[in-house]
Amino acid sequence: MASEEASLRALESLMTEFFHSCTTNDRKREIEELLNSFAGQPGSWRHCLYFLSNSRNEYVMMYSLTVFENLVNKMWVGVASEDKAELRSCLPKLLLSQHALLPFFIRNKLCKVIVDIGRQDWPMFYHDFFSNTLQLVQSPSLAPLGLVLLKMTSEELVCPREDLSVSRKEELKKLLLDQIPTVLNLLTGILETVWDKHSVTVTTPPPSPTSRESGILSGDSTPMVLEAESAALCLLALECLAHLFSWIPLSSSITPSLLASIFHFARFGCQQPIKTKPLPTSNGDSAPGSLPANGGGGGGHGRTGQMVGHAERARLGVMAMNCINELMCKNCVPVDFEEFLLRMFQQTFYLLQRLTNTHSHTNTHTIKSRLQELDESYVEKFTDFLRLFVSVHLRRIESNAQFPLVEFLALLFKYTFNQPNHEGYLACLDIWSIFLDYLTTKIRSRLADSDSVINRYKDALVLLLREVLNRIQFRLNQSQLEELDDETLDDDQQTEWQRYLRQSLEVVARVMELLPSQTFSVLFPVLQEDLDIYLGLQQFIVRSGTSRRLNITAEADCRKLHCALRDLSSLLQAVGRLAEFFTGDVFTARSNDALAIVRRLVEVSCYGSQISLYDVEMAVPSVLKPDLIDVHAQSLAALQAYSHWLAQFCGEVQRQQDQTQFVDLITSSMAATTPLINAKVPEKLLLSACHLLVSMATTVRPVFLVSLPAVQNIFNLITENHNHRLPQEAHVLVCRALSNMLLLPWPSLPEAEQQWQSRSANHARLLSSLTQQYRLLPRPPSHHPNSKAVIQQTLCVLRDLVDSISGEATKSRQICYHSLQESVQVTLALFPLFIQQPDVTDEMLSFFLTLFQALRVQMGVAFTEQIIQTFLSMFTREQLAVSILQEGSSGSKVVQKFLKILQVVVQEPGQTFKPLLPSILSLCLDQVYPIVAERSCPDVKAEMFELLFQILHQNWRFFFKSSVLSSIQRTGAEELMENQAQFIAAMQAFGQSFLQPDIHIFKQNLSYLEVLNTKHKLYHRKLFRNAMLFHFINVLLQVLLHKSHDLLQDDITLALYNMAAVDFSAFYSSFLPEFLNGCQGLDPHQRTTLARNFTPERDLPSFSQGVYRIVNDLRFYRLCNGSLPPGTLKL
Repeated sequence: MASEEASLRALESLMTEFFHSCTTNDRKREIEELLNSFAGQPGSWRHCLYFLSNSRNEYVMMYSLTVFENLVNKMWVGVASEDKAELRSCLPKLLLSQHALLPFFIRNKLCKVIVDIGRQDWPMFYHDFFSNTLQLVQSPSLAPLGLVLLKMTSEELVCPREDLSVSRKEELKKLLLDQIPTVLNLLTGILETVWDKHSVTVTTPPPSPTSRESGILSGDSTPMVLEAESAALCLLALECLAHLFSWIPLSSSITPSLLASIFHFARFGCQQPIKTKPLPTSNGDSAPGSLPANGGGGGGHGRTGQMVGHAERARLGVMAMNCINELMCKNCVPVDFEEFLLRMFQQTFYLLQRLTNTHSHTNTHTIKSRLQELDESYVEKFTDFLRLFVSVHLRRIESNAQFPLVEFLALLFKYTFNQPNHEGYLACLDIWSIFLDYLTTKIRSRLADSDSVINRYKDALVLLLREVLNRIQFRLNQSQLEELDDETLDDDQQTEWQRYLRQSLEVVARVMELLPSQTFSVLFPVLQEDLDIYLGLQQFIVRSGTSRRLNITAEADCRKLHCALRDLSSLLQAVGRLAEFFTGDVFTARSNDALAIVRRLVEVSCYGSQISLYDVEMAVPSVLKPDLIDVHAQSLAALQAYSHWLAQFCGEVQRQQDQTQFVDLITSSMAATTPLINAKVPEKLLLSACHLLVSMATTVRPVFLVSLPAVQNIFNLITENHNHRLPQEAHVLVCRALSNMLLLPWPSLPEAEQQWQSRSANHARLLSSLTQQYRLLPRPPSHHPNSKAVIQQTLCVLRDLVDSISGEATKSRQICYHSLQESVQVTLALFPLFIQQPDVTDEMLSFFLTLFQALRVQMGVAFTEQIIQTFLSMFTREQLAVSILQEGSSGSKVVQKFLKILQVVVQEPGQTFKPLLPSILSLCLDQVYPIVAERSCPDVKAEMFELLFQILHQNWRFFFKSSVLSSIQRTGAEELMENQAQFIAAMQAFGQSFLQPDIHIFKQNLSYLEVLNTKHKLYHRKLFRNAMLFHFINVLLQVLLHKSHDLLQDDITLALYNMAAVDFSAFYSSFLPEFLNGCQGLDPHQRTTLARNFTPERDLPSFSQGVYRIVNDLRFYRLCNGSLPPGTLKL
C-alpha cells in the first residue's frame, strides 16, 4: 500500500511538471517516455485503479483512464479472464461511488471505458452491461448517469472502429435493435413525466392544423417553468433520442406519445424570454446559467426547485428539433408510416403558427421581433426542418386532404419575410426555390391538368414574387440592404450583396417560368418608376463652359436618387435574367413583349451613352457616380442577355422580308455601344460595352454589322490607334468581336452569299495590323522590356481569337489559320530564344496548345511534326528537370502545357501523327517520369499520366495488333503485340502511383485503368492477366488495409471487382490464399477463417461486402495478435 501511495505521489508530481508552462520540450519527451513505459507494463492497470480511486488530480485521473482505454481497445484479447472480470466489476462500482464528485469530462471518459468493455464482452461475458444501464436510467437519482451511458452505447456500439470483426459489428447492431422498443419507452416515460409535472400552466388543446390563428395560444402566454434538474435530464434524453434516430429505421417503436413528447419540448424554442437572474451552475464545468453539459452535475445533487432561464429552455427546443430533423431526413418511409408523418407535420404546422402568430391589434413587425428574440440555433433548426419537409416529404403529403398545404405556404411566407437576419432569409428563399422546382416538375409531368395545379398556388406565388422584389429594393429596405457587403468576394467570386440579389432573382425566374404574364405585370411598373427617374436626369444637367454638373444637391434628393439607381440596376438584372423565357418554342407567342423590352433596353442604353453621366460633376460623387456607371453597365448587360432572342428575331424577319425593325435595333445598339469603347471610359462600363459587341458579332451575326459606321470606327481604333490602347481585357474582347464578324458564317444565308473572299482579305488585314509589332521583333530579341510585353499581349489576343472559333465550320477555321500563318512561324522561331524565360514560353505554349486544339487539321501534318520536333529537341532531360523541380512555378506550367499539347496530338484519329508516338512515349517514360516518380509534382504528374492514358486509349493498336474479327470471336489465338517494353513501363508507372499518398493522382489513374478495361478489355489481355493482374489486386487490397485512401473505398472496390471478374475461379482459389499467406501477423486458423468468410460470389454487391469484411477482419486479427503477451499459446 505504501509503495502505491508513493507511486501516486510521484505520478502527480510528474503530471504537474509535464503541464507546467516552464517545462522544456525535451523534459516533456522524457516524461512521456516514462509514462508510456509504465503503461506498457503487464498489470499496470491495477496501479491505475488505485490512482483513480485515491487521487483528485485531474491529470492523473485522465492518464489512468487512458491506460484503461488502451488496454480495452488494443490489448483486451491478451488480458486474463479473471482480470477482465475484475475490471468489469470494479470500474462500474467506481463510477457509481464517485460520479457525483468527478469533473464531467473525467466521468464521461470513465463511462466510455465501461462502454468499450461492453462493446467487447456484452452479452456473453458481460451479460448485465445493458440491463445495468437501463436500471440506472430508471433510477430517479441516477437517471442522468444512465442516459450518458445509454448515449455512449448508441455511439460506440453502432459505429465501432476497426477493433471489431464484421460479424461482431453485425451482432452488436442486432442486439441493440432488439432493445430499441424498451429504450424508447423509457425515454418517452422520462419526457412525459417531466412534462406532466411542470405543464400545469399550459392549457392549449392538441393542435388542429386547419384551425385559424386566432385563439391558438389561449392559456399559453406564460412560458412554462421548469426546474434545472428536470431540464438537464430532458436534455440528455433528447440527446439520446437524436443519436438513436440517426440510425434506427422508422418503425412502430417510434410511438405517437414519444413524438408528442418531443414536440412538447420543441415548443420551448418558440417561447419569448422572460427576465430571470442567471443560475449558478451545479458543478464548476458549465458556463453560467447553462445546463450542465452531458449531464454534468446530474445524479441528484442539483439544486431542487431552481427554475431554468430562457437560454436553457431554448437548448431543449433546439435538441427537440434535432430529434425531429433526424427523423425527417429519412427518405425511405414505410407505407404504414405515412400517417405518422402526417401527425408530425400537423405538430410542426402548430409550431409554425406559434412562431408567426400575431394578434389582430398588432402589426407584422412583432413577428420579426419575436423571431429575433428566439435562440438563433432554434430558428436555424426550424428552417432545416422546413427544408427537409419541402424537399423530401412534400410529394407524400401534398395530396392528403388533412394537410392544409396552402395555409402552410402562407405561414412559410410569414416566416420567410420576417427572418431577423439575411442568412436566415436566404435559407428560406432556398426552400421556396425547392418548392418552385417541385411545382415545375409536377406541371411538366401532368400537362393535362397543369392549369388547375397552377391556379391552386397562383395567389401565393404572386405574393411571393411581390415580396421578393420588394426585398431587393433600396427605397423600401435601404438600411437593411446597406448592411450587405458589396466589396469582399467569397469563394464563388461574388460579394454578399451579389449573392443576395442572385438568389432573389432565381426565385423571380422560377415564378416567371410558371406565371409569365403575372410576373411581367408585377415587375414592369416597378421598373418603369425607376426608369422615369433615370431618364429624367437630363433636365438636371447644367452646363458651365466645358464642364457639366448634375444639379441635385439636397441630401434627401441625393438619397432618393441613390436608392432609385440601385433599384434600377437590380431590376435591369432581373429583366436580363428573364430573357431565356422569350426564346425557343414560346418565341412567337411572346415576341411582342420581348420586342417592347428590347426596345426599352436599347433606348436606356442609348440615353446613357448620349449624356454620359459618368462624366458629369455631382454632389456626392463617391456614391452617385458608381450608381450611374452601374445602371449604364447593367442596361448593356441586360441587352446582351437578349442576344439569343435577337438572333431568333433576325431569322424571323429574314423570312418575312421586312428587316426595318431589326436593323433599327442593331444600329441603335451599336450607337450606344461603340462610343464607350474608349480608354477614358470607366472599366466596368467599357467591359459591358465590349461584351455586348462580342455577343452581337458571335450570337446575333447581322450581315450588315461590319458595314455600320459605328463598327467601322472600332476597326479603325484597333488597327490604327496604337497610342491609346485599351486595357488588355477590353482589347482582347474587341479583337474577338471584330474577328468573329469576319469569320463566322451569317445565319440563314447560302454559302454563295457569304462573301468569303472579301471577308478573308479583311480578316488578313485585321490580323496583319494586330500583329505588326510582334512580327517585326528583332532576332535575337532585344532585352528591352517592351519586347516581352509585345509577345505576351499579342499571343493573348491570338489565342483568344483561335479559341473563339474552335467549334465553328471548316471555312471559318481555314480563313483564321491563313491570316495567322506568319505569326505562327514567328512564334516557332522565337521559342528557342526564350526557352530560359518560362513566363514567355508559357504564353507561347498556351498559344500552340490552343492552335493544336482548334486548327491542327488546317496546320497540316508536316508543320505539326516540325513544331513537335522543335519542342522535343528543346525539352532535354536537364531542361525538364530544371522546370519541373520549381513546383508551382512558370517552368512547371510550361511542362504541363507541353504535355497537354502532346495529349491533343496523340488523340488525333488516323495515321497522321503515328510516327511521333515513339518519341512522345520516350519523352514521357524515359525523361519526365524518372523526374516525377518519387517526388510530389502533382500538376506535372497529372498531365503526364493523362498523356500516357491517351496514348494507350487512342492508339491501342500501336501495342495490340489483334484484328477486329479475332477480338469479336475471343478465340484462344495468340495476341499479336508490339512495343511490349513501353506498354509494361506504362503499366508499371500506373502501378507505382498507387503506392504513393497523392489521392487525386490515385483516383485519376484508377479511373484511367477502368476506362482502358471498359473500352479495350485491358484486364483480359494475356500480358496483363499473366504478369500484372494479381500485382494490381494486391496493391489495391493493401491500400484498403492501410486506410491511406479511405475516401476512394468504393472506387477501389469496383476496380478490384472488375479485375477479379477476369477469372473469379483463379481469384478465389489461387490469389486469395496466396494473398493471405503473404499477410504478416496472422495465424493459420485466422487465414482459413478469412478465406472462408469471403464467399465466392460473382455479383458486385456481394463481392464488395466480401472485400469490406476481409479488410476489416484482417485489421482486427492483427490488432488482437499484437495485443497478446509474448509466448501466448494460440489454439
